[in-house]
Parts: sequence; structure tokens; C-alpha cells
Amino acid sequence: MTSRERKQSARRVGKDITQRASTSKQQRSVSPRHQPGTAMSTMRSRKKDQVKNPSHYTRWAIEPIVYIMQNNFEFWRGNVVKYVSRAGSKIYDGQDATQSEITDLNKAIRYCEMRINQLQGKEPNNDK
Repeated sequence: MTSRERKQSARRVGKDITQRASTSKQQRSVSPRHQPGTAMSTMRSRKKDQVKNPSHYTRWAIEPIVYIMQNNFEFWRGNVVKYVSRAGSKIYDGQDATQSEITDLNKAIRYCEMRINQLQGKEPNNDK
């Protein structure tokens, strides 16, 4: 099978799967408690928003994750960007806004400290 034939076959399979998924969704009945506008659907909607578009990241023109990924940042550097970007926006349980901001800034500092340890030939979590 040539490369072109493989691509065409993959497209056909993809279309078939999409059509079957669409048909099966139409055939399923929706539980009354999951109907739009119910408490359950509202909870699910909020939960989805917290996962896909948390407010502490969406206030920027470019979300931190997009910036991090487009620049191929290392893990430690990406976390510094993440924590500094959201500092002052995410409120942790049991903390007020100021305490929460300090928590995020301390997390960013911690990742910087671990990177410095690594550059000095130490274990990243070595605080000595």
C-alpha cells in the first residue's frame, strides 16, 4: 500500500468513526437531571470551565500554557511562568488573596531554587 493509499484509508476510517459517534450520541437519551439549565448540567459546565479555561489563566492576552508550549520551555521554566502569571488571581482554600499570592510566588521561587541547585551540580531538592 502506498503512502497516498494509507492516507486515504485513514481518512475513510476517521470519517466512519466520526459518523458512528455522532449517530450513537443521537440515539442516547439524556437523563432529565442532565438537561441544560439543571443544577447537574450547570455543575458540569462549571467543572469543564475550571479545567479548560480557569479564570486565573484567561485574564491574559496569551494564556501561560500557550506561551510556555510555543516557546518550548523546560518544565521548571514553564512552572515559573505559570505561578508568576496566576499570582494574585487564584485563591487557595483557607487563604485570603494576599496569602494565596504569596503561595504562588513562593512556588515560583522554589522552582528557581531547584534549577539553581541543578546548575550547581546538586540534587534539585537539595536545600543544603
